[in-house]
Amino acid sequence: MAEVVALVDYGAGNLHSVANALKAAGAEGVTLTSDPEVVRAADRIVLPGVGSFRACAQGLRAIPHMIEAMAERVLVGGAPFLGICVGMQLLADRGVEHGVTPGLGWIGGEVRLIERTDSAIKIPHMGWNDVIPAPHAPLIEPGEAYFLHSYHFVPEDGHHVAAMTDHGGGLVAAVARDNLVGVQFHPEKSQAYGLALLAAFLEWKP
Repeated sequence: MAEVVALVDYGAGNLHSVANALKAAGAEGVTLTSDPEVVRAADRIVLPGVGSFRACAQGLRAIPHMIEAMAERVLVGGAPFLGICVGMQLLADRGVEHGVTPGLGWIGGEVRLIERTDSAIKIPHMGWNDVIPAPHAPLIEPGEAYFLHSYHFVPEDGHHVAAMTDHGGGLVAAVARDNLVGVQFHPEKSQAYGLALLAAFLEWKP
């Protein structure tokens, strides 16, 4: 029986692109869902996200019992979890886009505006860039991925940094803790590199 991969639908992600990429990577049981009960029963959970931290956080909180269901399945039940772009940023304690907004608080840290250290550096950070994994980081391999973001995750604990990229200075490209991985880049737009990451996630047994 195929594993159920719950792709959380909270109105804040390019869901169909992510679903198609997961299927191309080998997933058979991808379920787009805004039902907490489906999330509670899922084998793996993917949280996408496009737009502002505040809008995404509000969208997720607007679904009754969804955050509790995610926490129950991921933090208590140990289901592998992948956050993508703002879905990764929501793991933080808070974001400061359009005012301070609480995140999930699953990985300590803050999501801040990328600081322009050089007038030649463009914000948003958009396009292909290198992904440099930390030693022993789960799932993340060296390569090039597609990024599109103006805000970046600054973890409190450097051990939670799973990969870095460079855009006028180091930016966190991925975070990880236990059975959680979040990537700032878009695997669904990162061609073979992104599909390899998603395939590794589908096989991951943390």
